[in-house]
Amino acid sequence: MPKMRYIAMKTDDIRTNLATEQYLMNSGKLEPPFMLFYIEKPCIIVGRNQNTLEEINQKYCQEHNITITRRLSGGGAMYQDLGNMCFSFVVQADKQKFGDFKSLVKPVVDALHEMGATEAEVTGRNDIVIDGKKFSGNAMYSRNGKTFSHGTLMFDVNTDSVADALNVPKDKIESKGIKSVRSRVTNIKPYLKPEYQELDTYQFRDELIKKIWGVATIEEAKAYEYELTAEDQAGIAEIEQKLYKNWDWVYGKSPEFSVQKRKHFDGGTIDARFQVEEGKIKELKIYGDFFGPGDVTELEDALRGQEYTPDKMIAVLTKLDLGKYFVGIAQEDVIDLLAYQH
Repeated sequence: MPKMRYIAMKTDDIRTNLATEQYLMNSGKLEPPFMLFYIEKPCIIVGRNQNTLEEINQKYCQEHNITITRRLSGGGAMYQDLGNMCFSFVVQADKQKFGDFKSLVKPVVDALHEMGATEAEVTGRNDIVIDGKKFSGNAMYSRNGKTFSHGTLMFDVNTDSVADALNVPKDKIESKGIKSVRSRVTNIKPYLKPEYQELDTYQFRDELIKKIWGVATIEEAKAYEYELTAEDQAGIAEIEQKLYKNWDWVYGKSPEFSVQKRKHFDGGTIDARFQVEEGKIKELKIYGDFFGPGDVTELEDALRGQEYTPDKMIAVLTKLDLGKYFVGIAQEDVIDLLAYQH
């Protein structure tokens, strides 16, 4: 029976969960190897080297209250909701070859085989697939002699939301960020034995824990569960504010990029070119065959230096009389074009 400890996270906020993973990896409170399991409300986690705005459908995420954050590890953007279960292994770096996901996720794959998904296999660089479809993506990070490898398990995820939230509208974005490679995805639930078909995600997590720890009941497994202390929670909250809830980390760490937004209206064509650096509008030039008595450079000046987010841009644009620059084009249409991706 494995002697490692585990934590089944009680919060469904991805930012708290990532902060917990980072805290436990570095605090010395829990000796590797150990595992974490967490389930969260709708969110997107972009990889360390990605351009956040290039990966997400901003408007959809805002309308559906999808939390956006950035993780420490590399790899591509991942959508998660309460139908997804995350797992994380923390191990000593000298005992784990960096990038060798296959050996680390073997206990999870073995448990899935035992539950009926016998065709599940690790493939490519960091995915677990079945029938050629991906249901788990994994990423790895090393620091101070320790490595964590965390992964998703799509159990009963709303796959329509995956496509909508990560389906970035076709703005002409040019960036040096690492882009996600979209794969065909599936949930693992239909591939499990009938007795596991009626489980919710939390019960699925408990079944995995029982299989990995080789026990008959979750109560037996709890002998290995670590309970967070008040000191732990204070340390976790500090990391959460510093990184995962911090706009500068989530958006400002995106590589410099340029984006073109162009649309033809009855009143003329607007062609806006943004240069974005550290998540803020460094430069903006608006071209087009529109008419208006006002000088459009006033609008460009108003947006320059603002955060490149819908909320901040809308706050500026609604204070301006846009009809002064774009006669015959509705104010809300101009705002929609400039503030959102299309």
